[in-house]
Amino acid sequence: MKLTLSSFLATCLVLAGCGGGDSAIDGAKDIPNRFGNTQNALDDFSPGSTGDSSNARGLEPNQVRVTMELPANLAPEGEPTRRNLRIVIPDEVRVYRTNTGAQTFDDVRYSRANGADGHFILTFDNGVPIGPDVIIEARYGSATMTALAADADRDVKVNPFSHYLVTRVLWNQYTANDLQTVMACVDNASCLNKYVWGTLADQVHDFEIDIPVNSSVDQATNILSERADFAGYVRDTADYALLGQASSDRISASAADYNSVFFGLELGQTFRESNISGAGQWGVRMAQEEKLTADNGAFLYPALTLTSFDAFNLNITSLATDIPYDRRTQIHGFFEPGGTAGAPEQVFFSRGTEDWERNSHSSAPGAATLTTQPPVRLLAGRALYQTVTDRSSTEINGWTRNPYYLDAFTSTPPDDQSAPDRVLAGYFTAGKTIALSENDGKLKRQNTLEDHYLSVFELHLQRSEQFQFSDMATETFNTAYFAARFNDEPATAATEFETGHGRWTLTTPDAASLPGSAEVNRFTLARDRSGIVTSDTGARSDSWNLINRRSRLSTGDDFIGRLGLFRDDPDISPDSNDTGDDLNFGVPDLGLGATTPNRALMAFNLNDATLGSGLLVAAKRLSEGKLKEGVYRVQGVVIAATQEANRLHHVDNATLNLSDNSATFEGDVLQVTHAIEENRVDAPQAATMAFQASYSASPEGEISMIGNGEYDLQGFYTEAGNQMFLVISDGTGPERQTGLLLATLLTEETGAP
Repeated sequence: MKLTLSSFLATCLVLAGCGGGDSAIDGAKDIPNRFGNTQNALDDFSPGSTGDSSNARGLEPNQVRVTMELPANLAPEGEPTRRNLRIVIPDEVRVYRTNTGAQTFDDVRYSRANGADGHFILTFDNGVPIGPDVIIEARYGSATMTALAADADRDVKVNPFSHYLVTRVLWNQYTANDLQTVMACVDNASCLNKYVWGTLADQVHDFEIDIPVNSSVDQATNILSERADFAGYVRDTADYALLGQASSDRISASAADYNSVFFGLELGQTFRESNISGAGQWGVRMAQEEKLTADNGAFLYPALTLTSFDAFNLNITSLATDIPYDRRTQIHGFFEPGGTAGAPEQVFFSRGTEDWERNSHSSAPGAATLTTQPPVRLLAGRALYQTVTDRSSTEINGWTRNPYYLDAFTSTPPDDQSAPDRVLAGYFTAGKTIALSENDGKLKRQNTLEDHYLSVFELHLQRSEQFQFSDMATETFNTAYFAARFNDEPATAATEFETGHGRWTLTTPDAASLPGSAEVNRFTLARDRSGIVTSDTGARSDSWNLINRRSRLSTGDDFIGRLGLFRDDPDISPDSNDTGDDLNFGVPDLGLGATTPNRALMAFNLNDATLGSGLLVAAKRLSEGKLKEGVYRVQGVVIAATQEANRLHHVDNATLNLSDNSATFEGDVLQVTHAIEENRVDAPQAATMAFQASYSASPEGEISMIGNGEYDLQGFYTEAGNQMFLVISDGTGPERQTGLLLATLLTEETGAP
């Protein structure tokens, strides 16, 4: 097939990405993209693809295929597919140009034919449109819906998701000037953001949101507008499309590889067991190393790769992540006692990492925008791959994840030949676990096993070459952490969430490790087995010892900035083929992590019986630090509990304004609620969070914010004075809260002290 510039960029850059770096993505970058090639995603659940099927085979570069999907009651004879929709052949299809006022203009030159499968094939005389100004409208019976012609995979699905994009965003959110800005980018050969709308039109179909079977078209789009995660993703990505070429740049280095520390806290609902079907479920996900061969010959390490290259005189930044992770969960339900009469009671069931097959959280490679003005941010709409676990068991598990909008902070490189030493982000993604049946090698969707709602931290720290940590001896670090503990022992609280902040001091080297001691102040929120919620504060003293972990790469064994954190057991396993040095293949008893090359910022995935499963971040303690005042972007997670409910609040790009030792916090949160007695978990809803506080920042890097009798925020800022990690707590009740926040500078206040 002839590869035009537009198809190359749209397919290679936006969907698949080009290039890659040697490292943790050593194996992943060689795996071909496997997008579904079947007409119906219900019949072929494909790992290594996104959730939507693609049926673009046999199409010419200037053609699209049109498929219409309706709520079941509007097409009872249609072919069932995912999300409670039915596939139909539309009675009529028309194409027109539009504006933000929903006017139609019949000046699009195209022809229409029926493909061999009966679907409509549209051929555009001047190539498939790129901008959002060309609409495909399909009618079936009395139902009419719209979609953008500029769908990146050219398999245009006309359904409530595409209709929402046209009617609620293009015709409602966008102004005439916005559309003019986007179309000016379309007409500019060097403006890559012209492809954002095509990617958005494709990625809305990756969302796993069920449309009620009895919905009308209007009711279906209303349901989508009420899903705060979906509506927010669409809004943010549509805004992202407004960035012009002048506002974007690329990384200076041709490729930069990062060790990734990944932590996800989930609150969802499980339907796996009939006796507790519908119960709420907490979960944590923690990045781990993946051993690829039994003889320790190859490993996959959690990583991000940023790639910069030139194509057709265009400067391009592409990114890809591949993060193996372990999972722990706790079911929390409200049910009648089994086999006996009496009042209903709360029940808890924990599942450890041994109960879940190791999984993978990986984003499809694709283009991103690196803004030019510091503080620099990395922006992109990201699609996540599906995965399959327990393939050889009686219940095959298919994991599918919704796209998310990435708004990440990157540090300023020291020179033009260097890449940022960190990429820091928080985001929200939902998804499902779906039972799969196998037939002739194909995996077909069955019933839903779990619904997931997940708040994520991704901290990517640049890899080093031949990293040594001896310079960290005798250094002191400011720390902040969040950890969850799910207990089965009758004498302990069923659920505990702990946050803490304090100091961690390393001493002189002891053999291959750096001994260290931590002194932290903690806040613990707990629910006992009767459902009562309590909170308390206290001090924690602990031994946190550090080990430099060698990595086994395709280029050989090396120290690349990956670290182990241990209290008693670093779990070092010697390799019989080595010359005498110990290689690290086991898991330390506290956790695994990484550091920036300058040793100024560390992060660890906690996996500890005492602290729990979570995230620990540490920054080198400063001597004459200065926190920059201005507006900060805030991302992170806050959990809340009352007698009646569990809640997960994802802080979704809120702002924190620091000025004259006063702090003003305001912004949106995505709120997931588990109503305990009703065994109901509500999908994400939009909520607001706002408070005023006074703050103080020490030259050593510590920061304290005291709110109006409700919130207390404690933590640290990093050496550049433009990043903060804060633990937040509220023990006043009746709703007790705690969480971890990442705040990164957006705009510095001119003349700030």
